[in-house]
Amino acid sequence: MDNIDKLKTLFTNQTLLTLALTHKSWINEHPEAKGTNERLEFLGDAILEFIISEELYERFPDKEEGYLTALRANLVNTVNLAALAQKLNLGEALLLSKGEEDGGGRQNQSLLADTVEAIIGALYLEKGFRVVHDFIRENLIVEIPEKVSKPLKDPKSRLQEYVQAKGLATPKYIVSSESGPDHNKDFIIEVKVEDKVLGKGLGKSKNTAEQKAAEEALKGIL
Repeated sequence: MDNIDKLKTLFTNQTLLTLALTHKSWINEHPEAKGTNERLEFLGDAILEFIISEELYERFPDKEEGYLTALRANLVNTVNLAALAQKLNLGEALLLSKGEEDGGGRQNQSLLADTVEAIIGALYLEKGFRVVHDFIRENLIVEIPEKVSKPLKDPKSRLQEYVQAKGLATPKYIVSSESGPDHNKDFIIEVKVEDKVLGKGLGKSKNTAEQKAAEEALKGIL
């Protein structure tokens, strides 16, 4: 399943798929719309977490809860789900208001991640547990070997733990500069510990730039 067109073939009820792709902003300009994807997102989030949790529980019988939780977070976090949405070209199919689209909604990681969860909810209602399990296995569970080969915690978390262990102040992330139009901004963020700049990061979102800044900081202190 590598694009939205193939995903559409799984749905007999195309109205359900349309609902999964309907952002709440759409109904502001189209009051005739039959709702938004928020309820499907709620359902899909729960189904996704259960399927991933069961898979990790069975696959890693010797690992403790903390390890399983960290690994699950690597699989279902906003960045990873947004990457899946981009692979499936969900952004192109989203129903958004003009304002949301002009503001970069089709590239917004949080919005894209929410859409993946809504798709999972809709797929569960349309085809049942087995098909949605196959979808999650094909697109997310398959990434487990890659995830376990890298540090499970993100750079910001690891930097936070490092400075705490050293008795230092909590890292501060400061926007050094931003450029570009609202829908396609670039952020440069500095991370400081006790007024000393340890790293800088560039990203299309503040979170991405912060993670890159933390990663640079870790390279300099570890």
